[in-house]
Amino acid sequence: MNKNNIPIYLSLATVFGILIGVFINGNNSSFTLNSNTKNEAKIRRLMDYIDQNYVDTINTSSLLDAAISDMLGKLDPHSAYIPKENLQDVQERMQGKFVGIGIQFRMINDSVTVVEPIKGGPSIKAGIKAGDRIIIANKDTLSGKSFNSNDIPRYLKGTANTDVNLQVYRKTNDSLFNVIVTRGNVNIKSVDLAYMISDHIGYIKLDRFARNSYQEFRTALKKLAALGMNDLVLDLRGNGGGFIDIATSIVDEFLGEDALIVFTKNNKGSIEEYYATKNGAFEKGKLYVLIDENSASASEIVAGALQDNDKGTIIGRRSFGKGLVQVEMGLGDGSAVRLTTARYYTPTGRSIQKPYAKNGDINYRKDYQKRIMSGELLYRDSIQINDSLRYTTPKGKYVYGGGGIIPDIFVGIDTTGYLSNFFFRSITNFSFDYVDKNRKLLNDSWTLDLFLANFDKNNSVFESYLSKISDINSLSIDTKEKINSYVKATIAREIFGDEGFYRSIQKNDAMLQKVLELDSSTE
Repeated sequence: MNKNNIPIYLSLATVFGILIGVFINGNNSSFTLNSNTKNEAKIRRLMDYIDQNYVDTINTSSLLDAAISDMLGKLDPHSAYIPKENLQDVQERMQGKFVGIGIQFRMINDSVTVVEPIKGGPSIKAGIKAGDRIIIANKDTLSGKSFNSNDIPRYLKGTANTDVNLQVYRKTNDSLFNVIVTRGNVNIKSVDLAYMISDHIGYIKLDRFARNSYQEFRTALKKLAALGMNDLVLDLRGNGGGFIDIATSIVDEFLGEDALIVFTKNNKGSIEEYYATKNGAFEKGKLYVLIDENSASASEIVAGALQDNDKGTIIGRRSFGKGLVQVEMGLGDGSAVRLTTARYYTPTGRSIQKPYAKNGDINYRKDYQKRIMSGELLYRDSIQINDSLRYTTPKGKYVYGGGGIIPDIFVGIDTTGYLSNFFFRSITNFSFDYVDKNRKLLNDSWTLDLFLANFDKNNSVFESYLSKISDINSLSIDTKEKINSYVKATIAREIFGDEGFYRSIQKNDAMLQKVLELDSSTE
């Protein structure tokens, strides 16, 4: 989906992915200080001085955490400290699973409201449905207490095979009932969706490169092949990265045996190379890879490897520009650091890492604003290219290093498609309320195909939304059309999940439309 259509919360997921970065392998490295070093003795002595002699009472643990964060911030933009209270969430996301009851939820009027029970999870097996309100979990009342979304998981997640006694209100039949849900492993999906965008073009949207991503990707490939897929769109927009070995496994599906995928180099000059095997499942068909300014790290490994091997077409905007490799190192107290240990390079030798200053660089974090101001997100000619970092692919195509992957075909942002925070929130709330009031009728009356073809043809639902907006006369016709499309898509998501949203919004997705245009021109 084009970034002009991506919900704002996905930008937060991108930042989260970039923080996690790319790992050399799936094993956490332990890190222990040598107790005899002068530096450790110096730190211990300072902490003792503060603890025993400082004029005010100080939490030395918090002070040390801040010092570690500050120290890492002076190394590079992607080395990071992870406090112990955050480490589990980070690791769960990268492993692609957690232990809990398995729901997507939203806080609606101080109630934990189920947006969707996760397929294969404990809740869906226990009969929890979209729209249910969870009032009590065990003996803890969850409604009417001004909780935010971050407060809720601690009541629902826990140890595998333990029970949660839920009191649930179901609006569709105005009933209040109790249900026991046994916690279990819940998959956090990496492949947001996989479907056919035409009779021969498949589409896979990959959210991140987590431990389960490759298997999900392989499953999606097989599913689409069975539906007649000859060509493929791989959507990496907003994908902030993950494990390097997962990225190389996915690239391996597209490249022939012994093709170089990526190589890394550490501070000692040691090089580790990753090559394709003979087992690729999609080496023949046409391939289109969609990237944007939030495609980072492992996404750039994929795009760079394909571009440098003259495989497929990269479509979109210049990617984020992260070419540093992090390894997780435990600090012994449940906290950890992600420490940059190497740089990675594409097959032609390009470093994709954009420039950064030592000792912290506020401008690095403002790169997106710089791209807006320079016009780069609108016009390809505004992308700054460094001719000294020009490389040549085997077929003679020029590619460039110095910061991100520059696409083969540029598609700028659609400025009329950006919805403000107000519209995003109000449309999301309106769509949920509409479906919540009409859930049984909608579920009984519509299949996804019928919905996409016929829902709200007279614009009555859209007009109902507009009636809640003040000063609607200031909106242009084009903006109203975008809003109408987004209202329909968010209603589709409430009923049919992510596939409903993406299939509904597809006709307004400039990058997907570019794929279809390229496909028609080569037939």
